[in-house]
Amino acid sequence: MSNTEVKNEEVTQKPIIIGIAGGTGSGKSTFTNRLKDKFGDHVTVLYHDNYYRAQDDLSFEERKKMNYDHPSAFETDLLIEHLRELKNGHTIQCPIYDYSNHNRSNEVTIVKPSRIILLEGILVLADERLRKMMDIRIFVDADADERILRRVQRDVKERGRDIENIIDQYLTTVKPMHYLYVEPTKMYADFVTNSGMNDVALDLVATKIQSLLDGGQVAERHNTNEQEQYFSEASKSLKY
Repeated sequence: MSNTEVKNEEVTQKPIIIGIAGGTGSGKSTFTNRLKDKFGDHVTVLYHDNYYRAQDDLSFEERKKMNYDHPSAFETDLLIEHLRELKNGHTIQCPIYDYSNHNRSNEVTIVKPSRIILLEGILVLADERLRKMMDIRIFVDADADERILRRVQRDVKERGRDIENIIDQYLTTVKPMHYLYVEPTKMYADFVTNSGMNDVALDLVATKIQSLLDGGQVAERHNTNEQEQYFSEASKSLKY
């Protein structure tokens, strides 16, 4: 079979959609990247952060004070539309969020469909419509002190933020929103891991993904609790 035929076959098969949630700095991006590295070209990644609403009508100072950890901060309707397009084998133009300006940029990135779609973000398990589209739901957990330290390091190095703004944002919106909206979504996860670097957790999830790839078809979410059973049994040997 040629490379073109393999690619066409992948597009015609129903993709495996995996939601990866968790609090800020929990390690969900690390877990996502490790899965992407493991499965390579079979993977497309969508980041919920890129679907923060555009706020061109607000000044920079006003945008700095916005609550970015509330479900209403995201244009989830557009994300769902794009996810459906990818499921149908269509390429999308994904928005790009500019963290340094607290606003959606004018640029987009072209995202192509693939056999595995990873959907990552703090609130990807909060929307029932998204949950119903997922074949596997993962929650990456971590202690609050670890999360804030990782967030500070990341926001300073990667997003050009100053310490004062990071701490103010964490105390006024990030922390309270975590307990109101993020933490409760853990109940919807098929599998909870305590770290993005947990090798046993990664292997369990990768094995399940590979079994779905090998099987060729994914059962409808509402017709099976196969994922819950698999991870429930597998977790018995997982040491936290």
